[in-house]
Amino acid sequence: MIYKNRQDAGRQLAEKLMKFKDENPIIIALPRGGVVTGYEAAKMLHAPLDVMITRKLGAPFQLELAIGAIAPNDVRILNLDAIRFLGISKDEMEEIIRRETKEMHRRIKLYRGDLPPLDLSGKTVIIVDDGLATGVTAGVAVLSIKQMTPEKIILAVPVSPIDTAEKFREEVDEFICLSEPPDFFAVGQYYDDFAQVTDEEVISLLELTRKI
Repeated sequence: MIYKNRQDAGRQLAEKLMKFKDENPIIIALPRGGVVTGYEAAKMLHAPLDVMITRKLGAPFQLELAIGAIAPNDVRILNLDAIRFLGISKDEMEEIIRRETKEMHRRIKLYRGDLPPLDLSGKTVIIVDDGLATGVTAGVAVLSIKQMTPEKIILAVPVSPIDTAEKFREEVDEFICLSEPPDFFAVGQYYDDFAQVTDEEVISLLELTRKI
């Protein structure tokens, strides 16, 4: 399945999420791309939209190689096998976590401003992203949200590799994915337009949904 853009993917995803409309869900998007997809779903469900800021932990000198991830509530996932294989010391790891924690809090302030912390207790929470690859950032988001004691957690994405999808079916109350291609390579290959989303776009969409 190829999507025109994140908006198209969000509208198609929203059709599968309509069954939760009467539960008054809250859409929690994973920036940046997930906010565009989540905005379309929030519009169609007439649901509030907010964000969960996570940060991938990249290996020194190879930042694209994920060795873990962090999320609010002091939640972290570490790939201990990769850390040992790469010879990353405890001090180096703590410095990476410190740097990414600082950036996480900066982005929380940038995207959410002076809004109070997320309160998801007793709510149906739908986590939306524009697609999964390894799922490490979505995974740490799920762990962080679980600490907020929601009634139900749904993870909804347009595309995911099969093995990542199977993992999340064990971790959330419901996993909704429109396409699980056996030859998955990267999320962007399933979009005609997968242009980078800017901070300004994220902030604009969050402000718009608060007026719905």
